[in-house]
Amino acid sequence: MSHIDFYTNPMSRSQIVRWALHEVGADYEARVLAYGEQMNAARYLAINPMGKVPAIVHEGKVVTECAAICAYLADTFPAAGLAPRGRERADYYRWLFFAAGPIEQANALKAMGVTPTPEQQRMVGCGNPERVMAALAGKFEADEFVCGDRFTMADVYVGSHVDWGISFGLMPTCEPLLAYAARVRERDAYKVAKEIDTALIAAQGQQK
Repeated sequence: MSHIDFYTNPMSRSQIVRWALHEVGADYEARVLAYGEQMNAARYLAINPMGKVPAIVHEGKVVTECAAICAYLADTFPAAGLAPRGRERADYYRWLFFAAGPIEQANALKAMGVTPTPEQQRMVGCGNPERVMAALAGKFEADEFVCGDRFTMADVYVGSHVDWGISFGLMPTCEPLLAYAARVRERDAYKVAKEIDTALIAAQGQQK
């Protein structure tokens, strides 16, 4: 399988993609970009006009957005066995995009200290943030992973949100979410990717 260029900053959602790259065993080169000038340089804006990371370039094609990159990698590296099988597709896509939509929005609202009124909940995509978290917790009361008892690429994406949400106090520390976070943190690929990004963050701190 051909080489992948991975544009990243360790203090970003790029950590999700590094984990995904390690789960599939991809041959990749990380290109670390600093916030500000490097992300907004013309060379990178030609790759992602949003001036944001992560992004990957594979066989001349650009993929941005973490959920899309995760799904792309699962499909592109079928031997890793992380794409959905048969009836798993319903849960796989439902919860992959639930994390990309309602969970992202609910976490952002909480981080900004914004509580939407009942009228505003009709306009924001997540609706009632408390219901978002209740739905997520309910999922993992019933299932060990997104697709039941089998780990898939959807767990890289959903698991990252739960991992971060709990760590930063954005999600309730209820037993179903705590137990799910503990399960995904046991993945070898998670540990390797986390170690790399932790070291990069430490190095960035020393350079300041």
